[in-house]
Amino acid sequence: MTAAREPLRRALRTLGPGGVIAGVGLILILIAVVSPGVIAPRDPLAIAPSEAFSPPSFAHPFGTDESGRDLFTRVVHGAAASAGIGLAATGIGIAAGLVLGFAGALGPRWLDAAIARVVEVLFALPTLVLALLLVAVIGPGTQASILAIGVATAPGYARILRSRVRGVARSDYVGYARHEGAGPVTVFVRHIAPNTLWPLVATATLGVGQAIVWVSALSFLGLGALPPSPEWGAMLNAGRVYISTAWWMTVLPGLAIVATATVLTVLGRRASGAGSEAT
Repeated sequence: MTAAREPLRRALRTLGPGGVIAGVGLILILIAVVSPGVIAPRDPLAIAPSEAFSPPSFAHPFGTDESGRDLFTRVVHGAAASAGIGLAATGIGIAAGLVLGFAGALGPRWLDAAIARVVEVLFALPTLVLALLLVAVIGPGTQASILAIGVATAPGYARILRSRVRGVARSDYVGYARHEGAGPVTVFVRHIAPNTLWPLVATATLGVGQAIVWVSALSFLGLGALPPSPEWGAMLNAGRVYISTAWWMTVLPGLAIVATATVLTVLGRRASGAGSEAT
């Protein structure tokens, strides 16, 4: 029994109190994303005009909005929209970063130089500013915000991957593998990819939290999901008009964004630290 508990104790020591709390928070977020009805069984779009602007109470823990919709239900159901959009945007950014990073690090010099110049130009702009420019070209909407955030985050992933791949490709063990007759595909699959993708995974965990914040910012500006969608940024946009009389309409969805980003940041840093120790 003691031996069986030892891996759990070791994991808890590695995570620390902050990591354990973040892990519990991640479980709650995943439940809200996969099955929000377990936590909040009400309909997030059901209106009750007679209960409009009700402050937080036992019946409505987060209060209600201008249409009498239960804000707690909308925040819980909004996790699927906000986190889903953040995950999709991060997936696009990672996919583009993989292509650019591997092509630049392992391709010919002229291709590396061309990709490096493009990445430097894009990386010079703040991510949110670049996303705003892309949305202005593509047009507002949920799909446009996903694509804009994904493209805007790709340069960061590409720079991290390119630097890591070049370092691994010049390492002694890769040189030994090539000296023993291993082909380029074998070297890539067995040595380069496994030693470069883990840091990117840890960085992507941090990136999901950042993407949720940026996607919420676009929705707050009216360029992403639109009301009455239970998306956190759209809820902030709808509640800002009533912030002096119904503070809960903006404060509580905002806390949901901060809490989610904090949980993913803490876990991402733990994963990054574990990856660096492993290497």
